[in-house]
Amino acid sequence: MAVQINPSILSADFARLADEAKAVEGADWLHVDVMDNHFVPNLTLGVPVVESLARATDTPLDCHLMIEAPDRWAPQYVEAGASSVTFHVEAAAAPVRLAREIRAKGARASMALKPATPIEPYEDLLPELDMLLIMTVEPGFGGQAFLDIMLPKIRRTRELIGKHGLELWLQVDGGVSASTIERCADAGADVFVAGSAVYGASDPAEAVRALRTQAEAATAKASWACDH
Repeated sequence: MAVQINPSILSADFARLADEAKAVEGADWLHVDVMDNHFVPNLTLGVPVVESLARATDTPLDCHLMIEAPDRWAPQYVEAGASSVTFHVEAAAAPVRLAREIRAKGARASMALKPATPIEPYEDLLPELDMLLIMTVEPGFGGQAFLDIMLPKIRRTRELIGKHGLELWLQVDGGVSASTIERCADAGADVFVAGSAVYGASDPAEAVRALRTQAEAATAKASWACDH
């Protein structure tokens, strides 16, 4: 599977979102963190900003909903223009039904797991998804240090994906940078969310290219990729 780099606008200048989106035009997706100050202790943006951003860029939007009641709100983000919508399994009342609704509306359905949430209880749900997000920090704030203890979980998830023969993207989010992306790729991730590592760089587009090069090199040598 091809490596994908998704810059997180959580680390961008919110007063210049259209310009910040253009600054990373080589990216595969724009990662949009939606926080409600209930599921996580932070408040960011909602449907109106996603609608505006979708009009301002040709880069598809990858919306990560760190909110309560995603069963109620997630479909609205598809309608607002998101091409991929991620809900947290810890917050979803009916994750299978929600994933099917997101897909039925025309977006990719993704499910996120907080660091302490194991993947194994959700093995049977994987065929209902287009992507699985393993959080490599506690959700809620950008700029946190990468949690190395998540690497075994990424490996186990990749093994489950392979076991079922799924074309399921495996995304990591949190502390992804030049110093951590190769470990993530080696463990089995193929979609990488990077915030401060991209928007904190003097040239965000070049940062995206450099991260992609690193991830592709690590993937080419990874045992999980060689098995495909």
